Amino acid sequence: MAGRVNVVLFEPEIPQNTGNIMRTCVATGCRLHLIGPLGFDINNKKFKRATTNHITWADYDYYESFEEFESKNKGCFFFMTRYGKKPHSSIDFTGVPDDTDIYLIFGKESTGVPYDILKAHLDNCFRIPMHKDCRSLNLSNAAAIAIYECMRQLDYPDLSLTEVQKGEDFLESYDEALKASLKP
Repeated sequence: MAGRVNVVLFEPEIPQNTGNIMRTCVATGCRLHLIGPLGFDINNKKFKRATTNHITWADYDYYESFEEFESKNKGCFFFMTRYGKKPHSSIDFTGVPDDTDIYLIFGKESTGVPYDILKAHLDNCFRIPMHKDCRSLNLSNAAAIAIYECMRQLDYPDLSLTEVQKGEDFLESYDEALKASLKP
């Protein structure tokens, strides 16, 4: 099976998007890679609020440039771009060689991933299909769609398919628990 799934944000500009993506990474066990410069201060209270304090559990790294990121990380790189010619669902993540990390790379909100980087990886560019009059989706929504498509194909590695915190049978036992809590 493929190695770890990684999410890469190239020069993210909006702290709320990065915070939401960080939370999605925590929920899916993905490592987050942030390529600077960032459009915000990662130590800012607003950013921490956007992560709903998931930054505490997040596994993330920061890089000064794409070149630094690329020199320190090896694996299969997949780029989300409006210029991609295949849908996210047609990428075969199960075909990634065993123990090879997967990197889902997303560009900055205003301009995406630079063309010179995309040109070097044309076969691994993808897009989310959408109506012709729509330019793009919100970055955090697009990232969640792509991350969960990758996870689905890999059969949700190390993710729980049932409720853990309140118990697997919470809904089935809810009425019983409610009645018990109302008894004098």
